[in-house]
Amino acid sequence: MAAIHLLSPQLANQIAAGEVVERPASVVKELLENSLDSGADRIELDIEQGGVKLIRLRDNGSGIEKDDLPLALSRHATSKILQLEDLEAVGSLGFRGEALASISSVSRFTLTSRTSTQDAAWSVSAQGRDMSTEVVPAAHPVGTTVEMRDLFFNTPARRKFLKTEKTEFRHLEEVVKRLALSRYDVGFGLRHNAKVVHQLRPADTEIAREQRLGQLLGKAFVEQSVALDVVAEASGLRLWGWMGLPTFSRSLPDQQYFFVNGRVIRDKVVTHAVRQAYQDVLFHGRHPAYVLYLELDPALVDVNVHPTKHEVRFRESRLVHDFIFRTLFRVIADLRPQDQAPAQAEPAGADTGMAQEPLQPPQAGADLSSLRQRPMGFDYGGGQRGAGNAPDTASQVNDQIRAYGALHQPAGTAPSSAMPALGAVAMLAEQEGEAPPLGYALAQLHGIYILAQNAEGLVLVDMHAAHERIVYERMKQSFEQDRIRSQPLLVPVNLSVSAREADIAEELPQEFHRLGFRLERMAEESLVIREVPVALAKANVEQLVRDVLGDMLQFGTSDRIEAHLNELLATMACHGAVRANRQLTVPEMNGLLRDMEQTERSGQCNHGRPTWTQLNLAQLDKLFLRGQ
Repeated sequence: MAAIHLLSPQLANQIAAGEVVERPASVVKELLENSLDSGADRIELDIEQGGVKLIRLRDNGSGIEKDDLPLALSRHATSKILQLEDLEAVGSLGFRGEALASISSVSRFTLTSRTSTQDAAWSVSAQGRDMSTEVVPAAHPVGTTVEMRDLFFNTPARRKFLKTEKTEFRHLEEVVKRLALSRYDVGFGLRHNAKVVHQLRPADTEIAREQRLGQLLGKAFVEQSVALDVVAEASGLRLWGWMGLPTFSRSLPDQQYFFVNGRVIRDKVVTHAVRQAYQDVLFHGRHPAYVLYLELDPALVDVNVHPTKHEVRFRESRLVHDFIFRTLFRVIADLRPQDQAPAQAEPAGADTGMAQEPLQPPQAGADLSSLRQRPMGFDYGGGQRGAGNAPDTASQVNDQIRAYGALHQPAGTAPSSAMPALGAVAMLAEQEGEAPPLGYALAQLHGIYILAQNAEGLVLVDMHAAHERIVYERMKQSFEQDRIRSQPLLVPVNLSVSAREADIAEELPQEFHRLGFRLERMAEESLVIREVPVALAKANVEQLVRDVLGDMLQFGTSDRIEAHLNELLATMACHGAVRANRQLTVPEMNGLLRDMEQTERSGQCNHGRPTWTQLNLAQLDKLFLRGQ
């Protein structure tokens, strides 16, 4: 074994550079953080060839003293911590003292700075070879300019791993975007190859902050998000920022920004809490959009976990997780139709929510025979209905509506079937001078959609999806209160199942009882259903029990069932919701609209699909070329 010896400063710095400097974006991140720590309120960035050829940053911060300039390029030299106690409660973005030394070891580096107490500025350079430095006078205002040229010029193997100029600049721009979102009080300028990319002024007001959000994330994010500011007095936590509406979900997690004490982080605890808060309203495979800021005592979070400082460790991770989850969950639950902007109001090309084709009028001379031959509706529970399926009889519809009104009508109001006719309701709204957010029903389209009119224009409601959410939320409330009512079957239903399914039903009778069922095992592969929930008396009970048994087998034993009760209730609600081609009267449709306005998360069904959408008058005029 070779003798042990100390590494040279150059080699030690280049080893550290392997962790700190991955690409030009890493350099920009470290330099921006130093500028913000220096108190700068204006930062200008000039980039050439994606940052590989040139990165020049100028700020108006406090500057660096002449005697400290050579030391600034030394490893583990910093002004931000002095002792261990400082490390345990870091309040600055940088603190490790490795960035400038690492950057200067793999580039041609120049640092020019002047403080307010100096008559002149001074400059120090390093060429990445012998790391020798020389301080020379320079002309410069108060502040600092850092110039880095020819990244990885002395490590050609590292340079080969860099991507194209466009890709590297995209990563670099993302870093600038994150830092600009973390400090609204600082102005940022970014130029690439002498072309202005961003020119952001300091944002001191709420309107100005939203304007910066629109510049960086797009106008659609501002229009489709909700602002929040919640403080937990007992634990000293504050969560504020903007969270996107569930309908503004993304195909990629590209608009997710979370800051802890001003530092952008990627943390599993935070990601899980946010995802859990959205889980009941997001379509599968979609991702929420948010810009959130968590503020807490610096002593409660450890930022010295990784050289890039992207990861943190909370000392009370359970407390932080529960606070984030409860806050976001409550905000989503409190959303009502009047709080949600119409999905069609988004700019063309925005990747938001469910992709929807724009409504287009039929072309002149188009063959309409295919439209006349289309089925009249879609059965969401069992696929597309055939054209030969007869609609339900009047007595069946009345029975269903009566059950809905009796079980799900809000306390203190009359059943929906007892509401006044459309004319009387419209007259009452005209007298009051204000219409409900979802307006008043006009008609039913193909037994699937409810057409309603509100102050903005036309509202389209997916009848099944909306009723599914209403039933689901009411069942969740009843389940939490353990008051799901059951009714015995006059003729018990025999059910042939597998031995494993029968074992689950026999081992967990209390779970089925809480869900409103009473099952008994009659043989090795046979069950009998004796009681069912009142709300689902008209549903396909056999299929429903099979679905619930399948879920229980999939989710495992009783210790995992509690975590998936919402999924089971969602399955039950889907079976109990009103089906396509249910011919509702206008008062019944109005009753459904009013329930939507009072129900939590009514903007999405149990599977995350939107339940309603808005076409305003301007959009309708555009369809018919009015005013053009």
